[in-house]
Amino acid sequence: MEYVYIVILLALMEYVALTALVGRARAKYGVRAPATTGPPEFERTFRVQQNTLEGLIVLLPGLWLFGTYVDAMIAAVLGLLAILGRAAYAKGYIEAAEKRAVGALVCGFVNIALVIGGLGGVVVAVLR
Repeated sequence: MEYVYIVILLALMEYVALTALVGRARAKYGVRAPATTGPPEFERTFRVQQNTLEGLIVLLPGLWLFGTYVDAMIAAVLGLLAILGRAAYAKGYIEAAEKRAVGALVCGFVNIALVIGGLGGVVVAVLR
């Protein structure tokens, strides 16, 4: 499970980095807290951070359950794919909203695999 834990920490580090981008965007575009609207460039950066937070709610428990009940190494690899997908999502979305699709699809498929796999693993463990 150590690889899963490393991936969880990497995902959290990615979130911290994206949060820092919002702080930089606030300064660059003059959007003072608590405002969450401003130029489109700021709003896209802010949405990346918020969407990442929303995605972590599914990713982190999915990684933990899949790693515990199915296979830790596969969970870690899927988690790394999610992190790379989130990076692609962030890069694309900050540039232009229509460029976020590939990263969003990668993250979505990984989350679905982790949750369904984790659920299946828990069910099998209960039935044993």
